[in-house]
Amino acid sequence: MTERTKHQDETRAAYDGVVELYASLFADRLETQPFARNMIATFAELVRGTGNLRTADVGCGPGHLTAMLHELGLDAFGIDLSPGMVAHARRAHPELRFEEARMEALPVEDGALGGVLAHYSMIHTPPEELPAVLAEQVRVLAPGGLLLVSFFGLGTGTGTGSWSPLAAGGDGPEPVRFDHKVTPAWSWPVDRFAGLLTGAGLVDQARLVNDPGSERGYLDVHLLGRRP
Repeated sequence: MTERTKHQDETRAAYDGVVELYASLFADRLETQPFARNMIATFAELVRGTGNLRTADVGCGPGHLTAMLHELGLDAFGIDLSPGMVAHARRAHPELRFEEARMEALPVEDGALGGVLAHYSMIHTPPEELPAVLAEQVRVLAPGGLLLVSFFGLGTGTGTGSWSPLAAGGDGPEPVRFDHKVTPAWSWPVDRFAGLLTGAGLVDQARLVNDPGSERGYLDVHLLGRRP
């Protein structure tokens, strides 16, 4: 078993074990998170503007955001590593399509999608594997297609909106591993992650960085990139 397979198996098992709890926690579909909610609405508007409504919610979990994208006018479908999450999503949203798959091997043809949403679904990917995962998202985007990726950014957690790549235990602009409530995850310096998007071939379209003042001390970061 490779290290990649091992951590994916651990992530899959961890999320399979919390399906109902996780679904109940996020049933409000971002009603308490105005920044994330409005960034997703902007993403959907821009995808509609491309004329290609087909959009993947990658790491869809219980399907709450797949349904939100559908309501925002997109031809949305969900993909997740966890069979438990996929089964729940299919029960909760029988009108939508959900598949079990890995982020680095999407069951989508080249250049097919107008949009990809990755809402905190890359946080469990080890830093050395993230470039390949991002390259796969770019592969499935049509020219002009958009990727919206959300993650935890390194910050002060003071509630002031300030941030620093040296905070949260890091000794430089490097991602920091932390104990996520479900399974270990990484937080990233904003510019470092944005550089990976550029390296994958995307043009930087927008950034939204919000300090929620959490005890963990990380920022909520949303980066929007467009495939040329």
